[in-house]
Amino acid sequence: LLALAILVAACAPGQTPRSDAAAASSSMLPGRLELPELGFRGFQALLEELRGRPVVVNIWGSWCAPCQVEAPDLARVSEDFAGRVQFLGVDILDSRPAARDFILQFGWQYPSVFDPTAAIRDRLGYFGQPVTVVYDRQGEVAFEWPGVVTADLLTREIGEVLQG
Repeated sequence: LLALAILVAACAPGQTPRSDAAAASSSMLPGRLELPELGFRGFQALLEELRGRPVVVNIWGSWCAPCQVEAPDLARVSEDFAGRVQFLGVDILDSRPAARDFILQFGWQYPSVFDPTAAIRDRLGYFGQPVTVVYDRQGEVAFEWPGVVTADLLTREIGEVLQG
């Protein structure tokens, strides 16, 4: 609840999100099973908070068969890059209980936000799911992949961002 309260406060009008890496590791990131509901503006504020470190965003749904296919690879790659890259899920068109079960089933250790109307996916210009986007330290899109992403592909793309 505290993390959600901080998230809501940080997204309120007139607030300026912090952009240093230390802040990125704490205040706005929810716990892995919290799934706070975010709209596009809240999602953008969260990305701004994370600026300074690479971020991997995966748009998914528990009901999505391709999302189930890539989920074990996302778990493995996120563990391989823990502490160096922030992973963040965006659960769309779903229910929180089903999403929590999915997260537990695949052992994801990173947080996700809840987007019941897929507004984030749609405003980012994507259709369908899954979608994986890698942002560099400056918050710019370095890689995007609509469809099932493999561990090898994602590892290679994250490696390029870390070297850059």
